[in-house]
Amino acid sequence: MPNAPALASLPTVKVAPRGATRLKAGHVWVYRSDIVSADGVLPGSLVRVSDHRGKPLGTALYSGSSQIAIRMISHDPVADFPALLRQRIGGAIAYREPLVSNTEAYRVIFSEADFLPGLIVDRYGDILSLQILTQGMDADPVRQAITAELTARLHPASIVERVDPRVRELETLPPRASGLVQGEKTSTTFTMNSIRFHFDALEGQKTGAFLDQRENYAAAAQYARGEALDVFCYQGGFALHLARHCSHVTGVDSSRPALEVADQNAALNPRDANQPGIEWIEANAFDLLKDYSSSDHRYDTIVLDPPAFAKTKRDLDAALRGYKELNLRALKMLRPGGILVTCSCSYHVSQSNFLEMLAGAALDAHRTLRLIELRGQAKDHPVLLNVPETAYLKCVIASVR
Repeated sequence: MPNAPALASLPTVKVAPRGATRLKAGHVWVYRSDIVSADGVLPGSLVRVSDHRGKPLGTALYSGSSQIAIRMISHDPVADFPALLRQRIGGAIAYREPLVSNTEAYRVIFSEADFLPGLIVDRYGDILSLQILTQGMDADPVRQAITAELTARLHPASIVERVDPRVRELETLPPRASGLVQGEKTSTTFTMNSIRFHFDALEGQKTGAFLDQRENYAAAAQYARGEALDVFCYQGGFALHLARHCSHVTGVDSSRPALEVADQNAALNPRDANQPGIEWIEANAFDLLKDYSSSDHRYDTIVLDPPAFAKTKRDLDAALRGYKELNLRALKMLRPGGILVTCSCSYHVSQSNFLEMLAGAALDAHRTLRLIELRGQAKDHPVLLNVPETAYLKCVIASVR
C-alpha cells in the first residue's frame, strides 16, 4: 500500500515532455508511452512525479499494468496518504450536500472527479455500493481506510463491492468476487424523484442502477405526453417517470431479468384505476424499431437510452452509425410535435459528434428538430473541465415536426 512513507523514500517516476505538458494543463493521467523511467516502482505505489529534467510535478498512484500509468492525486508532496483519503472522502460527501435532493440514491465518490482515482461509491439508502478500479486503491490497508471512513461518515447498514472482472484483469489484480464488505443487508428500496425502486446490491449493471440519469429522468417527464416508447428501458428508469404524464408507456429491453425488475418497480408505484399500466416488451431494440417504423407505429414521446456503443476511439464510426439508425427510425415514428429524448453514455462520442449525427438523422427522416434541452450527467457525477473523460453522458430533449 502507498501508506505513509517518508517523502524522501517515495520512488520517482519521470515523464516525457508530452506527459508533463498534459499534467501542467490540469489533466491527471499520464499514459505508459509517456513514462521515461519508473525503475523499481512497485505496482500500486504512491510515487513522486517529475519531468524528464527532474522538476517535481506532484504525487500520484502508479499502475504497473494499465495504459494509464500515472493517476495524479496531488500537485504537492503527500506525506500521509491515509489522511489524504479521509480528507477527500469527507470533501466528496460535503460537495453533494447542497446538490442532491429528492432521492436516497446518488453517487458519493466519482473517481478522478472527486480526486480519488479508481474509486466509485454509490449510495442506495442505507447500502453503499463501491467499485475499486486501480492497483493503488486495491491494497488491503487502503481498502480498510476507505471503508472505515465511509462507515464513520455515512453509517451504512452494509457496504457491498461490485467487481468488474475485466478491469481487474487489465490491472493484473487477482480475481475477486462481488460481495459484502461489511454488514449483511444486500437489498432495499429507494426513492428517486418521488418514484420508488427496488435495489439489489449484487445484481444488475454497474453499481446497481443508472444514477447519472436521475436528473434527466425528471427533465424528460416534464415534456412527455401521450403514447410513449422507452427503448433500452433496463429496470424502468425513464418509463416509470414517463408513466405519470403519459396515457400509455411501452418499455423495451433485451434483458428479461431487467424487465422483471422493471415490472417489480412498477408495482411499487401504483397508478390510478383509470390509468393504464406499463407494457414491457423483451426484444432487440434495432429489430423492434425497424419493425415498428415500417408497420406505421406512432408515438408522442420516444426515449432512446442505449448502452455505450463506443468503448474505444476505434469504435467511433460504428457507434455513430448505430446511433443514427436508432434515431432515424425513432424520428419516423414520432407524431408531429412529438418529443424525442435521446442519449449517449459513450465518452468517445463527443457532444458535437452526437448532435451532428442527430442532425443527419433528422434530415434523412425529413423531420425538423428543435432543441428543448441539452443535458449531461447528474450533478453528483461532477465534471472536471481539465479532464474531459469525466464528461461522458449526453441527453438531448427535442421537439419534432
